[in-house]
Amino acid sequence: MEIFALVSTIAYFIDLIVGDPYGFPHPVIYIGKLISKLEKSLRKLNINLKLAGALLCLILISSVALITYIVCKLASINVYFKIFISSFIVCTCMSTKCLADEGRKIYDTFEKKDIEISRKQLSYIVGRDTSSLDESEIIRATVETIAENTVDGTISPMFYAFIGGPVLSMVYKAVNTMDSMIGYKNERYIDFGMVAARLDDVFNYIPARISVISFTIASFILRYDYKSCIKIAIRDRKNHKSPNCAYSEAAVAGALGIELGGTNIYFGQKVYKPTIGDKKREIVKEDILRTNKLLYMSTFISLLLFLVVSFSLKKVLF
Repeated sequence: MEIFALVSTIAYFIDLIVGDPYGFPHPVIYIGKLISKLEKSLRKLNINLKLAGALLCLILISSVALITYIVCKLASINVYFKIFISSFIVCTCMSTKCLADEGRKIYDTFEKKDIEISRKQLSYIVGRDTSSLDESEIIRATVETIAENTVDGTISPMFYAFIGGPVLSMVYKAVNTMDSMIGYKNERYIDFGMVAARLDDVFNYIPARISVISFTIASFILRYDYKSCIKIAIRDRKNHKSPNCAYSEAAVAGALGIELGGTNIYFGQKVYKPTIGDKKREIVKEDILRTNKLLYMSTFISLLLFLVVSFSLKKVLF
């Protein structure tokens, strides 16, 4: 557990500094390719789609866990080399800097006063249709994505790294990637992606709720509305089809005094989402930068919380 805490801490700060450089052969790329190949092969079997989806999950998770374990085992020839490799693997599971950078890029597009550029930039990080969004809808989508992915992109993989090191952190990343690729409730994936979506819900269940604590403390430090942060997070936690997403989105909405949620278009289908937060004011582009600050501060707070719990458990158990 102690080495997992060290590895997770090193990985977090590497991610803050380096992020995801363009052109880097990121493990998620290969996980995504494997998911696509498995889907194509399993659909050809003409078996029950829910069973096919479950088999995909089993094969992918087993493969990712085994490969990660073998890499870490081979790196065990030297303790420092093992820490380096393990930290590198966990780092690839985090995306704090990358997420903040993408948010900043969307913010910067508003300076060009060309909404088509803003829509295109947003399309790189969301699954919804961006072709007809106005400025406020683009800002809302960006804030929602940063809020949600604060959990998916950093708090969750960090949580699992503390528990099970690089192997469990990478398994989480595989599950999250599956959900982003096949976990949709449309005609193609409603059955095939059901198990992947449920797994993602299970894996994010605890981290999503921990995020409320992190966002509240972060809001207090940043002098945002920390009281509304926790109040709205608790009140609107179920205002989402996902059992987890509303926690982080509601916390951010409460902290900033804005309203999120509402109707969006995914793959040509209109999807209604309940609103989250109280509309104390109109949402503005600066809310993207404020959400980035919450992203950085809340993930750092999460790291500190996990370290405290980790070393407290060590004292109790040993």
